[in-house]
Amino acid sequence: MLKQIVARSFYLASLALAALMPLSAQAGSYEDYITAVKMDAPRELQALIKRGLGPNVIEPQRGYSALTLSIREDSMKAFDVLFNTPGIDLEVKAKNGDTALMIAAFYGNQRVVKLLLDKEVEVNRPGWAALHYAAINGNPNIIKQLLDASAYIDAESPDDKMTPIMLAAMRGRTAAVRLLKEEGADVTLKNADGMTALDLARRFDQKEVVEELTGQHTPWSLQKPGQ
Repeated sequence: MLKQIVARSFYLASLALAALMPLSAQAGSYEDYITAVKMDAPRELQALIKRGLGPNVIEPQRGYSALTLSIREDSMKAFDVLFNTPGIDLEVKAKNGDTALMIAAFYGNQRVVKLLLDKEVEVNRPGWAALHYAAINGNPNIIKQLLDASAYIDAESPDDKMTPIMLAAMRGRTAAVRLLKEEGADVTLKNADGMTALDLARRFDQKEVVEELTGQHTPWSLQKPGQ
């Protein structure tokens, strides 16, 4: 533990020194920036932004924006710096099409989802969408946030045509299935393999979801916390 603390302190000191140098002298400026996001180092990040890098640096491996990367890494101090910096682009797509909202939904970050929705980011887009990722995660509160923001409840994923309720069903996300069903998800839809949400729940032995989809359930709106 002591070694980790010392290593982190040394690295943050190195980042702070790099942030004070002229950009022309910083061969590794972008690397320092990405590291500051990953290490959740807000002061170092702010300094690099002010030196001219701005809030929209792209991480090269996946093509994530710095904002999206901060969500993925759970670097919430860095996220707050980036989110509140003038000129931040909230709609940057990664190489695979993921956006900040989608990653926040996937990792179950309800606060970030709300902040992004309050800025009216795009909720529905062709292919994979935030509601798909929220269904995979299974957080019913985030699913409700997205539905309240007009997310299309029966959106189909590319190629395999999986809807949110199908994704939740095959992963055993009972509360998510319950909410989606009550909000009007079409449980009769079939994916590219001809399977419904119930078929998928049975194939993956998700017994609670099977009970939910066959009518033996407590409505999500009446469910007590912890159920």
